[in-house]
Amino acid sequence: MKDYTSTSKIKTVEEAAALSAAWRAQGLKVVMAHGVFDLLHLGHLHHLQEGRRQGDRLIVSLTADAFVNKGPGRPAFPSLQRAEMVGALSCVDLAVVSENPTAIPMIRTLMPDVYLKGSDYRNAEDDVTGNITKERDAVEAHGGKLGFTDEVTFSSTTLINRYMNVDDTPLNRYLRELREEQGLDQLVEFVEKLSDMKVLFVGDTIIDEYRYIKPLGKTPKDSIIACLDEDDETFAGGVIAAANHLAGFCDNVDILTTLGPADSYEGLVREHLRPNVNLDVVWHQEGPTTRKTRFIDRYNMRKMFEVYTMDDSALSATRQSDLDRRLAERVGDYDLVILTDFGHGMIQQSTIDLLMEKAPYLAVNAQTNSGNFGFNLITKYRRADFVSIDHNEAMLAIRDKNVPIRETVGKRLPALIDCPRIIVTNGKFGSVGFERGIGLVEAPALTSTIVDNVGAGDAFFALSAPFAAMGASMKYVSLIGNMAGALKVGIVGHRTSVDKAGLIKFATSLLK
Repeated sequence: MKDYTSTSKIKTVEEAAALSAAWRAQGLKVVMAHGVFDLLHLGHLHHLQEGRRQGDRLIVSLTADAFVNKGPGRPAFPSLQRAEMVGALSCVDLAVVSENPTAIPMIRTLMPDVYLKGSDYRNAEDDVTGNITKERDAVEAHGGKLGFTDEVTFSSTTLINRYMNVDDTPLNRYLRELREEQGLDQLVEFVEKLSDMKVLFVGDTIIDEYRYIKPLGKTPKDSIIACLDEDDETFAGGVIAAANHLAGFCDNVDILTTLGPADSYEGLVREHLRPNVNLDVVWHQEGPTTRKTRFIDRYNMRKMFEVYTMDDSALSATRQSDLDRRLAERVGDYDLVILTDFGHGMIQQSTIDLLMEKAPYLAVNAQTNSGNFGFNLITKYRRADFVSIDHNEAMLAIRDKNVPIRETVGKRLPALIDCPRIIVTNGKFGSVGFERGIGLVEAPALTSTIVDNVGAGDAFFALSAPFAAMGASMKYVSLIGNMAGALKVGIVGHRTSVDKAGLIKFATSLLK
């Protein structure tokens, strides 16, 4: 007969908070540990046993499945199974699943007397994510403290990577090769160099509005689906979102963009900027800032349809001249110019010519979308130093949808654009890159879980471009781009951006 003791230890956040408060009111010392606990092992057991000895009650919180950024197929076990395993330990008093990417909200909710960490976190400077300092601040805010265990540590991620991912899939071969060449160290070395880069983003601002609806069914009199309007979110997207991703790695990032005087959303745009992003605006003569409203079934995050609100006509001659003048005055001051061309009227031929001539290093993405389909091709750029587009955009550029992607990237695109480095992203199939004199570099996708794919290509581009500008090999240009894209598809809209701590944590889980 099944023993339900461990199952009875699994509590909701509300139940766990109430029990923690009751125990503390009785004068009992509450200890909290947090982690994924994907593969329960001896290191976990000794860590939790020692933690229990530091108090009277031990609560273990586990990261929910949606927030486990450790690569494809992770977690290996769903949250309730992981919680049941942890709860089966006699030293654990209760287990709770946390619907947050970090332990901080749970620390604030449970208010433990001791927040438990392993000995490898004693020196906060060794924590590449920076989370240990935030966790210390959270627990000390209510009078608690950090506690450490000195047991021998193991890593579930390392054990799973080495002993459970033994099949010879392209992804596992790719990751094994990177581990064998100390890929994590090389990646981190390049990431650290990003802080000093001077980067200018040029491109369209897009307001991404998400309207969450509940489909009610077909109307009695018409062949349409009626929906209930429930909620909405509005994000600063386009070049703003792309710049925010890189601003998590660089000390200073500048943006040159356009906004429309009617419904400009300037306040929202400035509010959404990271503190180290500087905004320079050229005002469109008429119309609103481009806004894309997506109507989304909240139950499954499925996008139902989309409405564009925009004036995508070219800037007036006066404003175009002003834009080009501002660029000409400053473009030489940057290590890298990242051009995000969404094809909504800002980027005209005079701007393209200026950047092709004067930018010290020019990275270009020319996006195809419903508003510009067939009219905004990468081939309007005769030259660039780095190009990143998706497979659909590449097929449109070569005017042939039947050419294999390897031929498209390795032969057809290089024949049309004077560019030494080109990457074409291909969704769940990863990316194919080309470097002049070297050839093709293929990289698999690094996640199979997609919450929202809006802006994933922009995140890929924003992080791969500076790696290319620094001279990283295409293997690492592709790797950083795929990591950024994998992290971005786990974010709804632009609620948050890819940042250094999250990316290094993700890289560590893949490559350690």
